[in-house]
Amino acid sequence: MAFASVEHLNHSITHFPHHWNTLPPFQQLASPPMAPLVATAEYDAETSASRQLPQASSTRPATASSDRSEASAPRYFTSTEVRMHNAAHDLWVSYLGHVYDLTSLADEYKGDPRMMPLLRSAGRDISHWFNPRTGDFKTQIHPQSNLPVPFTPEGLVPHIPPNYPSSNWSIKEAIMPWWMNDEKYCVGRLSHRTRKIRVVNTLTGDEDVLEVCVEESMNAIQDRYEYINAHTKGYKWKRLGAILDMNLTLEENGIRDDSVRFQNVDMDEEQWLPAIHLYFADDLTVA
Repeated sequence: MAFASVEHLNHSITHFPHHWNTLPPFQQLASPPMAPLVATAEYDAETSASRQLPQASSTRPATASSDRSEASAPRYFTSTEVRMHNAAHDLWVSYLGHVYDLTSLADEYKGDPRMMPLLRSAGRDISHWFNPRTGDFKTQIHPQSNLPVPFTPEGLVPHIPPNYPSSNWSIKEAIMPWWMNDEKYCVGRLSHRTRKIRVVNTLTGDEDVLEVCVEESMNAIQDRYEYINAHTKGYKWKRLGAILDMNLTLEENGIRDDSVRFQNVDMDEEQWLPAIHLYFADDLTVA
C-alpha cells in the first residue's frame, strides 16, 4: 500500500474551503483547541443557577387553611340512612367504616349477573367481604390452581377477574376497582354509634326526635334538622339556658349519652332524651 507524500497532502488541502487556507497545512489537520475547564465550570454554574425554580413559601393564610378543613370535614351517616338506599337505581353499601354510592356502577353493569351480589346487599354493610388490613377482598386458595384468589362466596362482582381464562373480562376493569375508588364512589363515613335527642322549638311548641351520629358537630345536626324546619339557622340552639357551640359535638358541649345506663336498668330512653331548645332570633340576615 502506497502512502501519500507530504507534497500530495498539501496539494489536496488547498482544495478545502477558503477559511482552512489561513492556517499552515499541518495545523489545518489538527483538532481545534479545547476550552479551558474553568470556563466550562463557570458555564455549568450559571446554567444550573438559571434553571433553579423559586421555592414556594411555607407560610399560608390561616383563614384559607381553616376554610379548607371545614370543607373537607367528612360527612357521617347512620346505618338507618344507608338502609334507605336499597334499590338498583339507588344503591348504597357500607364497608370498613365508609359509605359508598354504587348507583353509577349498577347503571354501568345493568343486566350483568355479576351485579347480583351487590343488588342483594344494597343498603347493608359488607365489611365481611374485605380484609380490614389491606382494604382488598379476602382471599382463598383455589382448589385447582393452588393460587390465592378473591373470596366471593356470593358470586363474582364487577372488577374481579374470573378464576380461569375468559374472553369476557377486560384488564381495564382491574385498573381501579370500585372498592378502591373512594374518589368516585365514597360519599362519607359510617357512624360507629348513634344517639337520639329531642329538639324543642320554643316558638311553635313543636318537639321532634332526631337520630344523630356521635361524631357530628352541632352544625351537622342543624343541617339534619333542616328537613323539618328550613329556617333552622335563624334560631339559637341552647341546652339548659346555655348557648351551644355549633362547632363542637354533643359530648363536647356537655350533653352526655346515657342510653346505655337506661338499658342496663330497663328504662325507656325515649322518655329521658336530652332536650335542646331552639329560640327564634332571626335578625333578617339568614334567608
